[in-house]
This record gives sequence, structure tokens and C-alpha cells, in this order.
Amino acid sequence: MRVRGGGCHCGAVRFEVRGEPEEFTTCNCSICARRNVPMWMVHKDNLRIVAGEDRLTLYQWNTHIARHYFCSVCGIYPFHRKRMAPDHYSVNVHCVDGLVIGGVPVRETDGLRLSLEDRAPAR
Repeated sequence: MRVRGGGCHCGAVRFEVRGEPEEFTTCNCSICARRNVPMWMVHKDNLRIVAGEDRLTLYQWNTHIARHYFCSVCGIYPFHRKRMAPDHYSVNVHCVDGLVIGGVPVRETDGLRLSLEDRAPAR
């Protein structure tokens, strides 16, 4: 299985991803629509952070199941743990070194339809 390196813009966060993409996904949920990046879904065992784990900033909202990671230095989003598949990561395809994205099918997912939870404290 092929291993590719990847990382954020400044290089503080580096990772390795194992496998070959069969498809990429996009999502229309509120965070993904704003991020607007195709993602490569890989099992958690196929992503390894090799440098800069201490530079990752975690962002969570709503159900706090999905875990969105950003480089605290340059702000780039390299990957996130999925809400609907918490044993998988979605990797920003533009953060994978040398990944040719042309010709790989892109599947649109409807994250906008996922339930929202009101986490406001009761009064």
C-alpha cells in the first residue's frame, strides 16, 4: 500500500497517509461549505502524524463528535475525524504531497441534513 507524506502550509504539521484514493468527497455542512476543499476519507489506522501534533488546534461544535484539526501556526486544515464515521479521517487532498487529484471521482455528501443539537445551558 502506497504511503504519501503531507502537511500544512508552514510545515509545522506533517503526516503520512497510506492507500490509494478511489474517490474524494465534498460536504455541504456549515463548516465544510466554508472550507470548500475535497477530502480523501481514510481509516484512522492509515493516517499517522509524524511531526507537529503539539501544533494542532482542535475545533469542535454541535455534537462534539467530529474533530477538526488546524495548524496553530499557519491556520491550514490538514484533516478531521468524521462525525458519521468516527473511525475515519477526512484528509485535505491539497495537503497531500504529490497527490494527483484529476480523474478521481468526487462524491457530494449532504452534511447539511445532519441533526443539530442546542447545547445552550438551560435557564
